[in-house]
Amino acid sequence: MNLREHRIPADTFSELSSGGGGVAAARLLAATQYSKHVLLVRGVLDTAQATGHPQAGDARRGYDILAAVQSGHPEAVDAVLRYPAVGAWARHTARKLSEPGATAVPAQLGALAVAAALRSGTACTVEVPVIDGVITIPSVGQVLVPGGATRATVRCAGGAAEVVGDGFRIEISPSAQDDTPGWLPLRALAAEADGRRLRVLIDDLDPWRMPGSAGLSGRLNATRVACWQSTLDAAWDLLVRCHPTVADEVAAVVSVFAPMAPENAGQSSASSRETFGCVALSEPLDGCSLAVTLAHEVQHAKLSALLDAVPLLAPDDGSRHYAPWRDDPRPLGGLLQGAYAYLGVTDFWRRQRAHEKGKAAVLASAEFAQWRVAARLVSGTLADSGRLTAAGEVFLAGMIARLDACAAEPVPEEALALAREASRRHRDRWVERNG
Repeated sequence: MNLREHRIPADTFSELSSGGGGVAAARLLAATQYSKHVLLVRGVLDTAQATGHPQAGDARRGYDILAAVQSGHPEAVDAVLRYPAVGAWARHTARKLSEPGATAVPAQLGALAVAAALRSGTACTVEVPVIDGVITIPSVGQVLVPGGATRATVRCAGGAAEVVGDGFRIEISPSAQDDTPGWLPLRALAAEADGRRLRVLIDDLDPWRMPGSAGLSGRLNATRVACWQSTLDAAWDLLVRCHPTVADEVAAVVSVFAPMAPENAGQSSASSRETFGCVALSEPLDGCSLAVTLAHEVQHAKLSALLDAVPLLAPDDGSRHYAPWRDDPRPLGGLLQGAYAYLGVTDFWRRQRAHEKGKAAVLASAEFAQWRVAARLVSGTLADSGRLTAAGEVFLAGMIARLDACAAEPVPEEALALAREASRRHRDRWVERNG
């Protein structure tokens, strides 16, 4: 599992600062995250051995199988190590292994080895932990283990496997899309338009798919999965036709949807710096709402990956500020994430309004007008904070230049009135709530 040095070229940094970057920048940032995951996974093994953890031997065997599979099938191991939940699990586990008395399961490295063996068709036998009655195989699915077993043996061969333990034997097939006794596979969604293709997994199982989120849904039934597929088809067609650069970035970055429980009547979504490539979201209302959600969340993913390579802000100083898209006061780091995401949303509606007619065109222009002002307002707060690094000042200047260019574009008066009223209502509610 070799690493390489990552550098962000000046022209790429400049393109990212304007909210863009395209597929080349997205792939470069994805490569930095892969290296981070490799380091974290290796950190789990090294820390388990250094601390004498009772599962250190199992972790070593799992890691060795991963390395053996990689020698013949590097693409299989790469896919597992890139999986968003793997990064979150490895980060948490490496940290907990260093805390006396904390609970950690480094033997889960065996489940990563199973995932790689299944992807590559490699024959092997792996001991894996059973946690709360389940075995989670990242990027593949989940085994439901009867009784109170704490470990099981997985025998892989030809892309399938059997899981055996005290009194049970469960067959698993990663290619299956339907649940079978004891086996829940992850389901895939795929969309294609004008030669561009997007494939994502619906992860409604992995406990590390979106750490810290209390709004994740449970297992989706087949009817709901079909609805997600239909909406993705519409969203992908819209992105490819009207926002091709965003479509390319989404295809390069987003690999997982983590369904969230419905909240009120709108679309909810979230990203985590720990799970690059995963978007948590409630069931999309329609193709356009999913398209703008992806345009929003891919901005968060790009910025989070960039922040791992280039610090843009000094450490949090405890100050909290107004953000026109949140009900709570936000730290400067949250302001930067939000402003960058809404820079992407602003550009989405700038393009989209040219493809709409009648009332829909007015509403699209109102969205454009509202978010260009909101993102520019917050960018001003950041500029005045005194907390930007030298690179952060350059990056923010690029954001501001792009937003100022958007501000110069004419918007119909009806749309401007709608935008101003929406902004006023939000500000009034925020002041009433927060003072």
